[in-house]
Amino acid sequence: MQIHRAKTRLLLLTGFILLLTGCSISDWYNGYYVDRSSIKKYIKRSDAYYDAESPEMKELRKKNDAYCTELASRPENRVVEIGYENRVFNEPMYRVCMRERGTPTFGTYESMQAEKRREERRARGEIVL
Repeated sequence: MQIHRAKTRLLLLTGFILLLTGCSISDWYNGYYVDRSSIKKYIKRSDAYYDAESPEMKELRKKNDAYCTELASRPENRVVEIGYENRVFNEPMYRVCMRERGTPTFGTYESMQAEKRREERRARGEIVL
């Protein structure tokens, strides 16, 4: 009889533990797993974007990257951030420079495509504002 009660108690205790740890499993799934999978998707799309360029465009991107990196890295163009004495790289200036020189970064390309989709939806009357 004692063995049977021990099995029942062990089963109940295991069930309660599983119920209580269910929250941490959902936190892992909604946090770590989803972040990791979204980063993988972003990297896959950006690699496809850069790999689809022609060799001439890749050469132009290298030249523009060197110029824009040097421009955004200059001391007078650096951005002030708390905790950095010598300021930090001016990422917005880099992105604008790359876009104006004809080789937008993947992030800029995605935002331009999203804006086009919003404009199309506005034209169709789906979006009022």
